[in-house]
Amino acid sequence: MDHKDRAVLNEIQSGFPLVSRPYADLGSRLGLTESEVLDRVMKLRRSGVIRRIGGNFHSNRLGFTSTLCAARVPEERLEFFVQQINAHPGVTHNYLRSAGYNVWFTFIAPDMDFIEKALRKIEAETGVENILNLPSVRLFKIRVDFEM
Repeated sequence: MDHKDRAVLNEIQSGFPLVSRPYADLGSRLGLTESEVLDRVMKLRRSGVIRRIGGNFHSNRLGFTSTLCAARVPEERLEFFVQQINAHPGVTHNYLRSAGYNVWFTFIAPDMDFIEKALRKIEAETGVENILNLPSVRLFKIRVDFEM
């Protein structure tokens, strides 16, 4: 990465423009052309530096509820389990941990009843029992930007 890649990354973390030509807008801020910005973003995406570009929403402000879930998944069922939870549109992301509860994922839905029913369905589909539903008691929303 050169200094221009770093400048692009700094801008898109929390300042991605919501306009019809965002890469042109970014380019004007950074002294680059629209195609230069787009080429750099595509290169950073291909190399794995950028995983995704998308919005972060406050689910509760949109009338949804969210929760953190955890499951104890045997090694031989990991791939199948993750495929099943990823098939649910309310699952935003998941990650593997080296602990008793080894698969953690977040779930967003219209209400907690929907989440509970979905978790019971996941348990039935996968044979993984007692998936924890850990809704937040108090919300701490922080903005994290990584200065490049």
